[in-house]
Amino acid sequence: MKSYYDLIISIFVTDLHGGTILALHRATHATLHALARDLTGLGLSSSETNVLAVLADGRSRAVGELAAATATRPTTLTSVLDRLAGRGLVVRELDPADRRSFVVGLTGTGREAAAAVDQAVRRLERTALAGVSEAERAGFLAVLNALREASR
Repeated sequence: MKSYYDLIISIFVTDLHGGTILALHRATHATLHALARDLTGLGLSSSETNVLAVLADGRSRAVGELAAATATRPTTLTSVLDRLAGRGLVVRELDPADRRSFVVGLTGTGREAAAAVDQAVRRLERTALAGVSEAERAGFLAVLNALREASR
């Protein structure tokens, strides 16, 4: 049976011609399954994993900035943050620069969970890209940027 890492690469290799968006969609799901398997002990949803991955650098962020960084609608992000706060992984505090807004930061337990997420993401990326040249990676990133721009 193929590993998730092999599946991610094979999806792109076999489906890029004429199906870039569907290939990306399938690769995203394979990636999320691989991360969920590697992080099974944390019991995180993919949205929660995404938020913790962004916050893993330890920097607090305004809710709007976090929504943009995770490509999550603010209403969806609110429920994700509610769940993470309920589990004691993040805190929301008034933004000292704009007291009408909130900033989101990690708690001590949240830092541990975010570090585990960061390690899993880096491990998956290392494994998946081990046989990919810099030129191939640059081409892939160009495609991702083009899709992001077309989606605005």
